Amino acid sequence: MKIAFVGKGGSGKTTLSSLFIRHLAACSAPVVAVDADINQHLGAALGLDEAESAALPAMGAHLPLIKEYLRGSNPRISSAETMIKTTPPGEGSRLLRVREENPVYAACARPVRLDDGEVSLMATGPFTESDLGVACYHSKVGAVELCLNHLVDGPDEYVVVDMTAGSDSFASGMFTRFDMTFLVAEPTRKGVSVYRQYKEYARDFGVALKVVGNKVRDADDLQFLRDEVGEDLLVTVGHSDWVRAMEKGRPPRFELLEADNQAALRALREAADASYARRDWERYTRQMVHFHLKNAESWGNAKTGADLAAQVDPAFVLREELALTQPG
Repeated sequence: MKIAFVGKGGSGKTTLSSLFIRHLAACSAPVVAVDADINQHLGAALGLDEAESAALPAMGAHLPLIKEYLRGSNPRISSAETMIKTTPPGEGSRLLRVREENPVYAACARPVRLDDGEVSLMATGPFTESDLGVACYHSKVGAVELCLNHLVDGPDEYVVVDMTAGSDSFASGMFTRFDMTFLVAEPTRKGVSVYRQYKEYARDFGVALKVVGNKVRDADDLQFLRDEVGEDLLVTVGHSDWVRAMEKGRPPRFELLEADNQAALRALREAADASYARRDWERYTRQMVHFHLKNAESWGNAKTGADLAAQVDPAFVLREELALTQPG
């Protein structure tokens, strides 16, 4: 299943996504973690030092390889150059699976060893000096969206994406790629403002959204969040000595994380599992096509010089059983 962590800058979404990833690894679940934030901190939160984090390959730098691999033998896609971030898979396309080796993972994913297991970490790559003033960050995140469009997953597999801050993901259809979106909100007016944006934008697309209250200190903080987000509030997290030690680069073993925070992570997994069980694969594919056609008309056709609507395979539907077949 695919899970996103979102929230305003400084809300703690990277910290909470890293805790959730550690929790899944401790449960021996296969995990692909993706840092899709413009500020790349997920690697550090998972225990990488500065040099190791800096050495992570940037997905955006491997976009030609990603496109060529995913295109496969799809007759509707004339060349990798005509693929854009929203290009959907069709007959002949290569799909990504969580538990496999493929050229995309070989180029872009790196193993990260945690206390109780190992996860694969991918990163969009940070803004570089050459990008300033001439590049949009959505061009970086486009590699993530393309991979998510071509990734077929099962119920016991997890793809966890630490998203860019705020509501930037609504600039494309990537917000519909997730079975569950966890919005991390502090108990402040600014903290819940991104929640309101997400709730409004996602209303018409059936996006599963739950709020994780962070930095909740007392009953007043809890009541504030309940008043502001209602039944969308799933769990709350308060001060954590374990997290403070982790932020200093000296985390104890994960099993020593506070019991109430361990319980909160279990609740997140249960909510994500339940949401995946309700996934409508036909709607999931239909939404992918919807945003591809929108992007094709607004800018993609002009950029590529091709009619990108012709890339849509009307008979193709992503389905769970495709995760069991071997890639071509």
